Amino acid sequence: MIKKYIYIVLGLTCVVFGYIGIIIPGIPTTPFLLLSIWFFSRSSKKLKKWLINHKLFGHFILDWEKYGGIRLKPKIYAVTLILITFSISIYYAFPFSIDIILFIFSIMLSIFIITRPTPPK
Repeated sequence: MIKKYIYIVLGLTCVVFGYIGIIIPGIPTTPFLLLSIWFFSRSSKKLKKWLINHKLFGHFILDWEKYGGIRLKPKIYAVTLILITFSISIYYAFPFSIDIILFIFSIMLSIFIITRPTPPK
């Protein structure tokens, strides 16, 4: 019984991070939403249904569950923000050794996002 409430709290926390990820570049939205749907599927059918029917987040979750993909506009938005935020961080914030790691990570992350299938409309 306590496990159910822990999952609900963790799911709601992930939804909050998903909201933050929309506003702050560099914080991913989709992984937090997918994690929240996982927590809700094990704790609250009502919260799972709410998230799937959510007007802002629902299509991300359904696209991933049905097609394992991301729509074109969010792909472009995500890759653009990744490249901008990582470039700024590389240029201003870190020593060269960290810059190389950030550069490689940003390229790998962008490739992962680009290579996900694009769901039909």
